[in-house]
Amino acid sequence: MAKNTQPIAKRCKALGISPAVMGYAKKNTTRNSGSNMRKKQSEYAMQLKEKQKVKFIYGVLEKQFRNAFEKAASRPGQAGENLLQMMECRLDNVVFRLGYAQTRRDARQLVSHAHFTVNGKKVNIPSYQVKAGDVVEVRESSRSSAKFSKLVGPEAPVVALPAWLEREAGTLKGTVTRLPERSDIDYEVAEHLIVELYSK
Repeated sequence: MAKNTQPIAKRCKALGISPAVMGYAKKNTTRNSGSNMRKKQSEYAMQLKEKQKVKFIYGVLEKQFRNAFEKAASRPGQAGENLLQMMECRLDNVVFRLGYAQTRRDARQLVSHAHFTVNGKKVNIPSYQVKAGDVVEVRESSRSSAKFSKLVGPEAPVVALPAWLEREAGTLKGTVTRLPERSDIDYEVAEHLIVELYSK
């Protein structure tokens, strides 16, 4: 599968996002910190940057992202907000948001290796769309592994959950209490520029 191998910190700087959004709290780059080759961007460049930003954050390739946009545009409401909601509702993102993985890339791999169930059924598709009321849980056979066993108990890391998710204390079980709203997006993005780009 194709993937971007550019350094995370460098890519984040180019797209104007914090590495913390990607799950990399300690990454940073000071290379060329004062330089800005081109201060004024064209309208197309700004639209492209916003699209690349969202694709990069969620680790989605162009064809998959385009298909998601078309589905978002066909739904009632604003296409841009629908698209962000669909990205947030991806199972790999939910696994990351629940604190079961440090990054979305790690979460995508864990989902692909079938470590999770949704409503008791094994799901190994990272792009699987969760719905309100869905219960996402680490599979019984995976809980004893070192990766998951350290997520429960007194030494478990504290996770700042978004308002639309709940996680039962001391367990590896989380619930989607509602669908995410535009106000739940924790990074800056001008989604209307993505809509304009794809509407040409």
